[in-house]
Amino acid sequence: MTGGPSTDSADETTDTAIPNDGRTGNERVCRDTGREQGLIGKYDIWLCRQSFREMARDMGFRKYD
Repeated sequence: MTGGPSTDSADETTDTAIPNDGRTGNERVCRDTGREQGLIGKYDIWLCRQSFREMARDMGFRKYD
C-alpha cells in the first residue's frame, strides 16, 4: 500500500512529548516589570495592571468620570 498516509505518523508525534520542567504554562509576562500576574492582554498590551496604570495616559487612554 503505497501513496496513502500512514497511521503510524500520528502515534510518532505523541511520542515526542514536551517534558514537564515545572512551568505553570503562562508564557506571557509584563513587558515592563516581568510579572506574570495581573496582566492586561487586551489589544496585545501585555502589561501588568500596575504598569498599565502608570503608562495608560502616555499610550492614549483616557479616564472618564
